[in-house]
Amino acid sequence: MRHLDEIGERITRLSSGSPQPRWIEDMVVFASGRVTEPMGTVNAPMMALTVQGAKRSVLGDRIFDYRAGQYLVATVELPLTSQISRATPAEPFIGFGLPLRPALIAQLLLEAAPVPALPYEGPGLATSDADDRLLDAVLRLLRLLDEPRDVPVLAPGVRREIHWRLLNGPQGALIRQIGRADSRMSLVARAIEWIKVHYDEVIRIEEVAREVGMSVSSLNRHFRAVTAMSPLQFQKQIRLQKARLQLIAAPDDVAAVGHAVGYDSASQFSREYRRMFGAPPGRDAARLQTAAVVRE
Repeated sequence: MRHLDEIGERITRLSSGSPQPRWIEDMVVFASGRVTEPMGTVNAPMMALTVQGAKRSVLGDRIFDYRAGQYLVATVELPLTSQISRATPAEPFIGFGLPLRPALIAQLLLEAAPVPALPYEGPGLATSDADDRLLDAVLRLLRLLDEPRDVPVLAPGVRREIHWRLLNGPQGALIRQIGRADSRMSLVARAIEWIKVHYDEVIRIEEVAREVGMSVSSLNRHFRAVTAMSPLQFQKQIRLQKARLQLIAAPDDVAAVGHAVGYDSASQFSREYRRMFGAPPGRDAARLQTAAVVRE
C-alpha cells in the first residue's frame, strides 16, 4: 500500500475542494470531508478505489463496505444506494474510479494464454484489497496528468494494464464475464439495458426474455443472481431512484414526478417510495435539499 499517500495527494490537488466528483481523461476523482446521505445511483461498469476513508454501497439486501486500499468492481449497470461512510475535514474521503471496458477485457482474454474458465455465480458487484501492482498502475495514470502531451500516447497502455491487473486479481472470474458476449453477465447486462430504456412502462418478463434470447426461468434465475433482485424489482429501483433525483429539484410536485416515472397511482408511488427511502417523497426531498445547503 506504499502508493496510497501519493495517490491521495494527487487526487486532492485535482479535486480542488469541489464537493462533486471530477472526470478527467476518462477517470473520476473525488474528495470529501463529510459523511454523505445514502443516495441512489445507477453505476456503469467501473472499478472504484477508496484511497482514504470508507464508502458503503447497497445492492438489494447486500451491503458492500470498502475502506482505504480496497476497491469495488461493478460489472453491469446496477441501481446502488451509496454513501461516504467515513470522512472528516482532517482526513477526507478520497476516491478514484475508472470505467471498465468490455471490449478491452475481451481483447485481453484473446491475447492471453488460455486458462481454465472459473465459474462465477455471485452478483455483479464485489470488493477486494488492491495490491501494489494495481496501485502502481493507478498512480502512473495520475502522474501522466502532469504531462498533458503524454496522455493520449501513454494513458491507453496504463488503462490496459489496470484492466489486466483486475483480470488477474481476486475478482478475475467476475471481471472475465463482461468480456464474453455469451456469458451470463453479458446477457443480464442486455436485459438491464432494455429495462432502463423502458423503466417508465409496464413491462412483461416474457418480453424481456425474448429480447435477450433467454427463457423466462433462466432470465429470472440469472438476473437475481447478478443483481440480487428480480427484473420487476430492478425496474422499481430505477423508477424510485429517478423520482428521488427529480424531487430534489421539485419537492412540491410529488404526483407529477410519480407519474413521470411510471406510477399511475400517487398512493402506490408514495407507499413504495417511503418503503425504499424511509420517508414520504416530499419530506425526503426537503430533507435532502436542506442537507445539500448545509454541505455548501
